[in-house]
Amino acid sequence: MSRAVLLTCIICIAAIAAFSQTAGRPRATGTPTLKNDTPGGQKKAPAINNGAKPPASNKPIKEEEGVYTVDTNLISTPVSVLDRNGRFIPGLKKKDFKIFEDGILQTIDTFYSSEMPFTVVLMIDVSPSTRYKLDDIHYAAITFVNQLRPSDRVMVVAFDQRVKILSEPTTDKKELYGAIYKAQFGSGTSLYDAVDFVSNLDLVTASGRKAIVIFTDGVDTTSRRSTYESTVAGIEEIDALIYPIRYNTQAPNTLPNMGIDPSIFAQLPQAARELLARSAARNVGRGQSEAEYQRGKSYLEALAMTSGGRAFEADSIQNMEASFSGVAEELRRQYYVGYYSNNEGQPGDRKHIKVQVLRPKVVVRSKTTYIVKEKEDKPAEPIVSAPTTE
Repeated sequence: MSRAVLLTCIICIAAIAAFSQTAGRPRATGTPTLKNDTPGGQKKAPAINNGAKPPASNKPIKEEEGVYTVDTNLISTPVSVLDRNGRFIPGLKKKDFKIFEDGILQTIDTFYSSEMPFTVVLMIDVSPSTRYKLDDIHYAAITFVNQLRPSDRVMVVAFDQRVKILSEPTTDKKELYGAIYKAQFGSGTSLYDAVDFVSNLDLVTASGRKAIVIFTDGVDTTSRRSTYESTVAGIEEIDALIYPIRYNTQAPNTLPNMGIDPSIFAQLPQAARELLARSAARNVGRGQSEAEYQRGKSYLEALAMTSGGRAFEADSIQNMEASFSGVAEELRRQYYVGYYSNNEGQPGDRKHIKVQVLRPKVVVRSKTTYIVKEKEDKPAEPIVSAPTTE
């Protein structure tokens, strides 16, 4: 056998042996980074080939090339910082903020300011009281959608006595226009049931930037499962901002359904005013009294304050447009502050949060309370790709 042939045989035998060793050894791979296709949604990171899982972490991984993680023990809240004229104050740093839990100063672990995409659940009241303003409501809602960025998603929900999903979350403006015009008035007003329904959607309970915009007069007449108190308490358990836009459907007269000009009513003798008042009170239908409208206003303000959002008044089409514009602007530009509690407490405990900004003459709005949840015996939430900023 020639030397060349012998050398070739030796090389072949060595190659076969190396291949056999490699085939029996698991290939080392890293945990894949997942893109978050739907802001507010999350996807589980698959385990690597050898069955190992990503190690649990007590704190979120620092942002590197747009990658972050969410720890279930991290308490975070969006913070709006405005001047006295309602304009956003940009350029604030971590050192400008202080956060307190139950009066005790906490250490801020996470802080950022970014115009990231968000998801909005747009709730439209189509109860009988809206029938004369429905065209204005459609127009104002479409104006709001037009002010959002291409990456922002909207889900359209209408409610009267029932709750109807008119559009799943989408960035498709034409689909949203069609969904908004599908909102036609019906019977009854189950506002409390509608708020409870939306608060429990997977979209709302998942992590990510989201808000609930409620376009209503605030008066509930037909809710069966939920109440004023239960829904306000339920808001403490989610991290969605709530922006009620209240349009007043109450009759302009001094007493509802009386049909008398207020100036003329004031000139009548006291006995006549009392008689007319008693008569009007008997004729006032459910959801039409002054007390119910005041309760509705108080309810919407409570939702906004508890969630860290803001309540708007919209008595005219101009005010409706301005209110929706204010919501869109505020959602785009916020600070996010997060911390790990010095006293985690027991599941079910209510914690009170207060955020301070070390600047004079500023208005600060953030979530004011949260409920301690059961600890989950699992690793930190999966790594996701942070949404891009336009």
